[in-house]
Amino acid sequence: MTAGTPEPGAGPLLRVAIPCPLHRLFDYLPPRDGPLPAPGCRVRVPFGRRRDIGVVVTHAQASELPPGRLRRVLSLLEHEPLLPADLLELADWATRYYHHPPGEVWATLLPKLLRQGESPEVVASERWCLTPAGHAAALRGERQRALQAALAASPAGLTAAELDAALARWRPSGARLLAQGLASREPELPPLAVAPATADSGPTVNPEQSAALAAVTGCAGFRVFLLEGVTGSGKTEVYLRAVMHALERGRQSLVLAPEIGLTPQLVERFRSRLSTPVVVLHSGLTDRERLSAWLAARDGRAGVVIGTRSAVFTPLAQPGLIVVDEEHDASYKQQEGFRYSARDLAVVRARLLNVPVLLGSATPALETLHNARSGRFHRLSLPERVGGASHPSFEILDVRGKAMDEGIALPLLERLAAPLQRGEQVLLFLNRRGYAPTLLCHDCGWVAGCQRCDARMTLHRRRSRLVCHHCSGERPLPQRCPDCGSVALRPVGLGTERVETVLGRHLPGFPVARIDRDSTQRKGSLEGYLEGARSGRYPLLVGTQMLAKGHHFPSVTLAAVLDADQGLFSADFRAGERLAQVLVQVAGRAGRAERPGSVLIQTHQPGHPLLQTLVKEGYPGFAELALAERADAALPPFSWQALLRAEAADQETPSLFLRQARAAEEPPADVELMGPVPAPMERRAGRWRAQLLASSNRRTALHGFLDRWAPRLERLPAARRVRWSLEVDPAELY
Repeated sequence: MTAGTPEPGAGPLLRVAIPCPLHRLFDYLPPRDGPLPAPGCRVRVPFGRRRDIGVVVTHAQASELPPGRLRRVLSLLEHEPLLPADLLELADWATRYYHHPPGEVWATLLPKLLRQGESPEVVASERWCLTPAGHAAALRGERQRALQAALAASPAGLTAAELDAALARWRPSGARLLAQGLASREPELPPLAVAPATADSGPTVNPEQSAALAAVTGCAGFRVFLLEGVTGSGKTEVYLRAVMHALERGRQSLVLAPEIGLTPQLVERFRSRLSTPVVVLHSGLTDRERLSAWLAARDGRAGVVIGTRSAVFTPLAQPGLIVVDEEHDASYKQQEGFRYSARDLAVVRARLLNVPVLLGSATPALETLHNARSGRFHRLSLPERVGGASHPSFEILDVRGKAMDEGIALPLLERLAAPLQRGEQVLLFLNRRGYAPTLLCHDCGWVAGCQRCDARMTLHRRRSRLVCHHCSGERPLPQRCPDCGSVALRPVGLGTERVETVLGRHLPGFPVARIDRDSTQRKGSLEGYLEGARSGRYPLLVGTQMLAKGHHFPSVTLAAVLDADQGLFSADFRAGERLAQVLVQVAGRAGRAERPGSVLIQTHQPGHPLLQTLVKEGYPGFAELALAERADAALPPFSWQALLRAEAADQETPSLFLRQARAAEEPPADVELMGPVPAPMERRAGRWRAQLLASSNRRTALHGFLDRWAPRLERLPAARRVRWSLEVDPAELY
């Protein structure tokens, strides 16, 4: 059923993308009745013993299979294309660039309910209203009277969600009022037109913001803008006004944020300034909510779409602008399955739509800076904080030989008291959750290791559990050493839970908000902590990167990085870049408006070139140094890479598959294959892992090789015995 060379005289066929790990489309005969389904339509097809939902990608006149083996489409799910032309082109480009199975790429474009075959219909919300008889009725039941009063006070009616918030257990009473004709449910569809921006112009912009805005709004077609602005420089205001300009022209905007935690504050700010519907797309929504938002964007009923990584595939009826906030963030790279970069796809999609794309960051990725230096991107600068706020001052705290309390230097703890007593806030950053990353037996040296990974288990003291942060395996905290029976089990190292404990002991009068993945698991807990932090209810803020990214805490005047040494000696060549970005992002939380901020970096390596350059020259100085080092070493962005990974339940099979892969295609002289080698963490989640890296200083040479190599991988003898993936432009070599 695979696509092949056309044969003269054959009839029209459909080439269909079906979600499966095979690197090809599948040929089907069209339905017996009705028109030929257009590309972008969904069809139900027989696939092996199953019936699957696929997407028509193109038409063909012949197949490499004989006519007798071709099967017919069972049904057509829509007569008009579900996906617009630009997304069809984007999926085709992504399939070719990332060398990924087309069915999985096309499935990524659709919300889950559409992949399951549901109808793409707008589900109208309903408003409950009293009928004239309901207004006049004398009701007896207390709950019926309460419902009657609530509806009478709202002539326009109330939605079920509004009633849920106002009244407990109102639905049985509502059903009785409906049955008696005393209440009605009226469908409510969102407005179909894109509304113009409101008259509220927001804060006054400075000359640099005005220049950046003029460049973006003056662009009539595709162009990539890098908005490089220090933290607190007003990048979001530039986004907002660019979106307003698009709305005034009747155009929609797509705004990407790296994580769910940043989405609520963006949504709140946009909704407070715009009169158009603003819809949200991220993994925290229900399937029905995602479909409703997707349809509102596709039909033009939403003027603005704000979402995380996968929102880059949202269809737009009248596209006008794409914004990628914190464009450097690693969260934009999908790390499993279809391993795409949402930032890079946003640029490609903007080109296909012929609209500008705005990439914003205080710490741009080195690849983005290289593109700006080479003229492919247009660089815009916001060098100063708005409102006259000063830049935070950096101070390296050398902790060698200093007294420590469970990993925190006593001089640092002493520095926290003064700003707290002035009513200011302090932020402590540590990108390691849990109480301690290691549990050690003091008598025999036993270390609590994961039984399924080459990793130590993290102690979570409040839960009395040992947890592996790689496979999520956990077990109870042992009372004795399993090797020698000693009770001298010691937590070694620092986690956010332990920092919270130390602060509670040294500063007992100041409440602590710990913001990490463990403390924010309950729905709404993250928003509650952030609101408490912004209101000043929590003078002490402790957290991981969730706390450091993009949040505005106006009362924070001191930020402390508790372990800057983590990224200084990593085998990953990107570790230094990520550490520099994190340090600058953490520093950006300190000092806004009239309150100057300071940043303390606790380290055992005070003379390290990265730290010294960052403190003296800032992120631009670090970036220049790092780009020069990358150029000397022929590393990205001065070369291009693809990583072939394999894993299996035994240690030998992944390497066997990769050896077969290496022999499957001879690379040209300007493409180098390195490996196979064990992965840096060779055993993870009970499976053994190995990898093979392809690299070239010419992108076309690398992709020419991958075009020939990738289709052969699934046919290798060991391919069925391993899980394997090919990642183009890998973000992590692990």
